[in-house]
Amino acid sequence: MRLIHAVAELRARLASETAIAFVPTMGNLHEGHIELVRMARQRGTCVVVSIFVNPLQFGPNEDFDKYPRTLDADCAKLAGLADVVFAPAVGDMYPEQQTLYVEPPPIANELCGAFRPGHFRGMATVVLKLFNLAQPQIAIFGKKDYQQLAIIRQMVTQFNLPIAIIGAETSRAADGLALSSRNQYLSPEERTEATNLYRILTEVANELKAGEKDLARTELKASQALANRGWQVDYVAIRSQNGLIKPVVEERKLVVAAAARLGKTRLIDNLEVCL
Repeated sequence: MRLIHAVAELRARLASETAIAFVPTMGNLHEGHIELVRMARQRGTCVVVSIFVNPLQFGPNEDFDKYPRTLDADCAKLAGLADVVFAPAVGDMYPEQQTLYVEPPPIANELCGAFRPGHFRGMATVVLKLFNLAQPQIAIFGKKDYQQLAIIRQMVTQFNLPIAIIGAETSRAADGLALSSRNQYLSPEERTEATNLYRILTEVANELKAGEKDLARTELKASQALANRGWQVDYVAIRSQNGLIKPVVEERKLVVAAAARLGKTRLIDNLEVCL
């Protein structure tokens, strides 16, 4: 495995590769990230993992400066799985002030985007940069951030990028909690409570499968159930799997998505539902 920091070195290393499978991350890797890399290993002859904490996707009151930087530990976890780890400095990714951005679709201003203005613009911009640098044939993203995945799929389609985007199922702890770098911020009591996010999403999914048609009422009931347990709820939303648009009556492929704060920690999760 080769650790690369410089853009020129990355391009030289990958110049002759023809089957690159790419996994972009912000580091502080957990088992969910490693599962994405294992998938990449099965699909490409050269596996590239990027580790870059992207300042463009953090708001002024978010945790950019506190976000854990654990490069040595991350590289140890990737040994034997990745061929290249690309860990650029901010100056490598943004050699001059970024004044050109990817303007994401309207869905970027809904759901998480309504609570994190500019987040998805910053995310899409850095992912396009990373795609340009790594030139992968395949890129793998977790479904846990369903909105991110939907926006990346649209970006690849609309910009005619020759990259197959693969969505990987959410990795979960034994009690159902979606694995996340932010789980480490939870107190022991909050960690126990956190499992109720997945439980309530599962209840919503089961109600939809049982024929529930009043989506607004179902969303509200789930939000109230979380709020009654002390969560600060950003949203619980039932959307189409196709682009996260609001579903039509006959929609058969849905996703139940939620974001809520437990103490100071914001958690997201979702469940796909096929009727």
